[in-house]
Order: sequence, then structure tokens, then C-alpha cells
Amino acid sequence: MTVNAAQATRLFTSESVTEGHPDKICDAISDAILDALLDKDPHARVAVETLVTTGQVHVVGEVRTVGYVEIPQIVRKTLTDIGFTSSDVGFDGHTCGVNVAIGEQSQEIGAGVDTSTEARDRSSDFDEENDLYGAGDQGLMFGYATNETPELMPLPIAVAHRLSRRLAQVRKEDIVGHLRPDGKTQVTFAYTPEGEPSHLDTIVISTQHDPGVTQEWLAQQLREHVIEWVVKDAGLERYYRGDTSLLINPSGSFILGGPMGDAGLTGRKIIVDTYGGMARHGGGAFSGKDPSKVDRSAAYAMRWVAKNLVAAGLAERAEVQVAYAIGRAKPVGLYVETFGTAQGGLTDEQIQAAVNEVFDLRPAAIIRELDLLRPIYRQTAAYGHFGRTDVALPWEATNRADLLRAAVGL
Repeated sequence: MTVNAAQATRLFTSESVTEGHPDKICDAISDAILDALLDKDPHARVAVETLVTTGQVHVVGEVRTVGYVEIPQIVRKTLTDIGFTSSDVGFDGHTCGVNVAIGEQSQEIGAGVDTSTEARDRSSDFDEENDLYGAGDQGLMFGYATNETPELMPLPIAVAHRLSRRLAQVRKEDIVGHLRPDGKTQVTFAYTPEGEPSHLDTIVISTQHDPGVTQEWLAQQLREHVIEWVVKDAGLERYYRGDTSLLINPSGSFILGGPMGDAGLTGRKIIVDTYGGMARHGGGAFSGKDPSKVDRSAAYAMRWVAKNLVAAGLAERAEVQVAYAIGRAKPVGLYVETFGTAQGGLTDEQIQAAVNEVFDLRPAAIIRELDLLRPIYRQTAAYGHFGRTDVALPWEATNRADLLRAAVGL
């Protein structure tokens, strides 16, 4: 469809942050600890939260495992891998204080997960393989997909993540000198009244840098090596116009960053982690949680479902909600919304029935089908959990698209 830019009257914005942002440091530490524990014990139960502030890292939570890992060592390696290797850049992973306060998982929660309501009741249709384990908590989770991009993600968050990844790349590879780890990006797209992306209206990049760097030099470098590079690499030329507003460090110098500039916490970037605000969110964070926590595993499954619906051509956009009760295997709710984009005369109810037929959304089935008892989570801690083009993630597979088409008779 050819869009007349003059018809684009609505602006939608999404943001991303680099791995050196204080909250993302915490997500990375929590997921690095999770991966280390899963490597030792695939059935470990992990709920780890991290807080960083000036010169200090605090790791708290609950764990049940037969494995053992050196948490302070993991913390320091994560920090130095990100680039916090000296107090000159705002934090030194070699010398910072690390405080660990990890307790055991609640026996009551553990019992509810180990033996579900269905397992206790043992009804005639009890399924030993999939009904034995209950959800680790109550809650609601959403998945979303749209045909705006090849990876079936909303365009604003996809571009914001590409800019953040490139910003980290030019720092680490010294393509642009004098950059420090902390940074953020924000992208505003103009949309037509029909919901089609028209053009890039505004790009914002804020990046930490060394003293003595002029903002004029920095703006020129980031325009050339980050913005224009991403536009070309991602094939965004049709959206990038001469009047696209580029705001680079709009507040001026950004020398003090990382945990010295702001305290960070695990789980404070849940919209960055998902769909950039284009879809609803159940509220549960991902990082530091093993897959028995449906906050994480069911959100991944909902992305898997939504992406397969769009890949199958059943809808141009799809949002799927699932809900659980703690200790119960079977979901208590499932809801499919296609925003009027269902194809082939299908209704949302027919598509929902196909989802029920093709996907088993009990926690044990999700964990098995997506092979989630593996140390794969550290790589998701920055630049989004969905639509990644740089890493292979099992919930991004479109391996159920043909089954969905068959289920609706296409």
C-alpha cells in the first residue's frame, strides 16, 4: 500500500535502552544467575532480583536447587562484560560491593507447582505428563504480533531496539570513540488513520560519553554510524525523510551515567522488553525467573501463538491473552483479538478455537515444547525478548502456522 504522508495524523512512540542502563544491568545480572543455576540444575526454581546503586550491587530472592554457583563472581563478570570496568565510567565491576541475600523457595509455592490441583484431584481425564505441574503463580500474560515488520513486531519498538544494539556495537568496537555504556533510544512513527506506518517522525538518542566530547561531534558521529547505518541495514529508507527530527543528547552532556547516575532494579523495563506499548501487558517481569513462573514462560508462549497466527495468514495483527491460577495446570482464560484484521472471513472465536486445538498452554507443555529448561535467558536481558534478529529464540519459531491453517480449514 502506498501511503500519502499528508494523511499520517497519528504519532506512536516506543523506546529502548542499552545494556548499560541501570535497570538493564539488573536484568542482565538476574538472568546470568538464572542461566548459571539452570546449567547446574535444569529443574532449579529461581526468583532473583537485583538492585544497583553507586558502588553497590544487592542480589535478593528465593532459590531451590541442587546446584551451586558463585553469585558475586557472576555479578562482576556481567558488569565488566557490559563495560563497567572503572569508576571513571560510573561503576567498577572489579571493586564494587556485592551483597547477596538468597533464601529458599516457599515450600507452599513449591508444593503447588510440584503437585497441581489436577494432580491432587486425579480426575478421570488426568494427564500425567502435562497436568502434574501447576502454574507458579496466578496472573495474566499477553502475546502480540503484527505484519509491520519481517520479524512480525511493531515497527517502532523494532527500530528502537536496532538503534540501541547499534549504539552498543559502535561503543564496543570503537567505531565511535568516547562512548560509555549507558544509553537510550526512542522512535516516533507517524501512522495513517488506517493504521499504516507512514514515516519516521522523530528519533531520540541519549548516550553517556567521556568528558571533553562536543555535542556537535557526537551528533554527527551518531547520525552517520548509528542512525543512517540502521536505516540502511534495516531497509527503512522509505520511512526516513529529510524532515525526520533527530534529537541526540537533547539535554546536553551525559557524562555521569550507569548506577552512579540512577539506581537500577530488575523488572523495570517491561514495555521495552515486550512490544513497546503497542500491546497490553499483564504486569509481570521476566528476568531472574525460571520457566515454572508463568510470568515468563506463558508470555513467551503467547508470543509464539500470536506470531504463528500472523505467519499463518489468519490475521494481520493478533493479541492473545492467557490467565492462570496458582497451582493449577490448565489456564483459566484464553482470549484472542485480531482488531478487525482476521482474514478469509474468519471470526476471532474461530481463531481462538484453532489456538485451543493446536497449542497446549499448560505450563509443563509450554516448557517441554519450547525447551525452556536451558540457560538461554541472559541473551534476552537487553534489546527485547521478542522479534530478535540477532539471536535464535524458540518462541519465535513459526512451526505451528500450517497446523493453524488446517484447524480453520484453509
